[in-house]
Amino acid sequence: MPLILRPYRRFPLHCAVTYNVALFQGKGTIWNLSCTGWRLSGDLPMRPGETLSLTVTLPNEQHILIPEAVVRWSRGEEFAVENVNVVVERHTHARLQDYMKRLVQEPAENVL
Repeated sequence: MPLILRPYRRFPLHCAVTYNVALFQGKGTIWNLSCTGWRLSGDLPMRPGETLSLTVTLPNEQHILIPEAVVRWSRGEEFAVENVNVVVERHTHARLQDYMKRLVQEPAENVL
């Protein structure tokens, strides 16, 4: 299997997430994030290819709404999603980028 390099840095994180798939809602934890996606675990199992929406509560209590993301892989209760950038609103994307800039610039204990 060829080595695939990620185009964006991943940041460790621990925050609450609610995700919706059709009529079902799951609750879980975000474990890391990048500009394009999230790794999380939750009480509603997901399969690769499924689409969902996310409401993330960042450690600074700011809420981020990701209206559409696609599951890229799953293992039990853990899975990773990629944001569908076309539908992420500009201000949401800007807030997320601002938060990640703070993760880069400050020690983790000051951001979380």
